[in-house]
Amino acid sequence: MGEKDSETAPIWGKTQQRESSNVHPMDLESSSLSGQQQNRSQSQSRSSYEERGRGVKEFRSWFAWLIPCFVIANVVVFVITMYVNNCPKKSGDCFAGFLGRFSFQSTRENPLLGPSSLTLREMGGLDVKKVVEGDEGWRLLSCNWLHGGVVHLLVNMLTLLFIGIRMEREFGFIRIGLLYLISGFGGSVLSALFLRSNISVGASGAVFGLLGGMLSEIFINWTIYSNKVVTIITLVVIVAVNLALGALPGVDNFAHIGGFGTGFLLGFVLLIRPHYGWINQRNAPGAKPRKFKLYQAILWTVSLLLLLAWFIAGLISLFNNVDGNKHCSWCHYLSCIPTSKWSCNREPASCTTTQLGNNLSMTCLRNGKSASYMLPNPSDARINSLCVQLCR
Repeated sequence: MGEKDSETAPIWGKTQQRESSNVHPMDLESSSLSGQQQNRSQSQSRSSYEERGRGVKEFRSWFAWLIPCFVIANVVVFVITMYVNNCPKKSGDCFAGFLGRFSFQSTRENPLLGPSSLTLREMGGLDVKKVVEGDEGWRLLSCNWLHGGVVHLLVNMLTLLFIGIRMEREFGFIRIGLLYLISGFGGSVLSALFLRSNISVGASGAVFGLLGGMLSEIFINWTIYSNKVVTIITLVVIVAVNLALGALPGVDNFAHIGGFGTGFLLGFVLLIRPHYGWINQRNAPGAKPRKFKLYQAILWTVSLLLLLAWFIAGLISLFNNVDGNKHCSWCHYLSCIPTSKWSCNREPASCTTTQLGNNLSMTCLRNGKSASYMLPNPSDARINSLCVQLCR
């Protein structure tokens, strides 16, 4: 018989269903069966590609539990962050004060409905100075579990649930867990090389890594999908739109780019699957085809080498305090494009203060604005909050 394509419904593409004249175990037994039994055997041999791969670990249907755990962990960390933030006590100027200790910083300071930058730094946000000079490299990982506000958290977690659960069902918790964590780390490294002054937080780099893995998985498993071109175009459009939105001010697009690039390379390494011929003939007698095709082996090897080279070069540059902007004069446009409506100045808020009795005078060094406040003995958190608002 020739080959016949039909459609199944995997998570992001349609696999090819083929009928082949290759020998199956059931075909070997059919010579001793009656005509009716032979017909039944031939009918069974028309099973789908996924059914033929049953028992092969690459094609199991997994129960998704790790991604929901990641989501719960992110939510719990955000609640703890808000508890530590304690806006009524530390800042005083809060939004949604009825939440008490869990109320948000003023929307003039944090429009995402979340904590202050000081709290995010205290909880493990990506602060390059502390990473390089304070030997706090763990911030490259911890920052992926923090979020700037409720809006930030909801967007990332909904996207993670939509993409991650489907991928975990298809590939299992080990591979998707590694893809998520390593991609988030890769996004942090690139962010630290180019965003030198601001605090960076969020799971966006890890989520973009899952998108990158989805794309590379199609390339390395090219032979098992039938509608791959449409799927690739769809994924590229989704990624391009999200990266374009990342060029708005206040968004760490370098974490997105670093996470996507890391996930794309890692997808070739972690998400490789046996080709159709091996699944179809793995139990047949005689010579069997190799489990992976030559192009799969080449992609796997090249991607692993590039991934290792990226992490080695990136970490050496980071801990030698290399500023990526000095070696790439246009790269800052990847994270923010200045317009007449907004500025891309990412310098942290910095103010001079003078306390005379109950009067606090403050001047923003970034824009020159000055203001006076009636505040006896203000806390550092309160001064920082006022400074951020004054410098906006």
